[in-house]
Amino acid sequence: MGIRRNVATRVGASLAPRITELAPGLTTTFVREALHRAIAGVGPLPPAADAAEKQLREQKGDVDKAVHEVIENHVRYAGAQGFLTNLGGVVTSALTIPTNITGLALVQCRMIAGIAHLRGYDLDDPRVRNAVLTCLLGEDSVKKLVRARKLPAPPMALATAPVHDPDLDRVVSAEVASDLITQVAGKRLATTVGRRVPVVGGIVGLGADGFATWKIGRYADRELLARPR
Repeated sequence: MGIRRNVATRVGASLAPRITELAPGLTTTFVREALHRAIAGVGPLPPAADAAEKQLREQKGDVDKAVHEVIENHVRYAGAQGFLTNLGGVVTSALTIPTNITGLALVQCRMIAGIAHLRGYDLDDPRVRNAVLTCLLGEDSVKKLVRARKLPAPPMALATAPVHDPDLDRVVSAEVASDLITQVAGKRLATTVGRRVPVVGGIVGLGADGFATWKIGRYADRELLARPR
């Protein structure tokens, strides 16, 4: 497992600069666009707050149960898109990686935004939006970035900061974009090349994206403590 993780990290890091060649629109702006679409709604997916409120009604006002359902629903969404974008195997992996990255960013942003809404945060607040994006990095990465002083604080503190720091928007977007590209691209190529079986690639994609989304959901659940609604 350790060797495979190292291979995935190296492949992802080497591929990251080439992502913009594979999909010219896939720059740090895709992170903000994914967040906007997650909050506002896109296609058949209603806005994050509306979906969260629906879960709250179904759970008869129990916020914690509603959060649990939001996480479970988005784990399924992430698994489905991970499966579909990894079916092609080695030949098409370079083409589907940008789709996988943007799809995963949208699903995970929507999940975290739903959790934030249920916990009483204003999704129109730029401080809250930075907190949502920071949750995408996961607990371990956030701790490292805070220790390295690349981030001023973890998500909860960002969401409740006295004022919004516009410079932080760029920093958060860049870190999230880099993390998504490295993790998704590296994991997808290293795993698929190792197996060379297209259908297995889809199954691995389903499990990897679903599990990653579950971990991020649990982190957001712990980090974004309740505020007055």
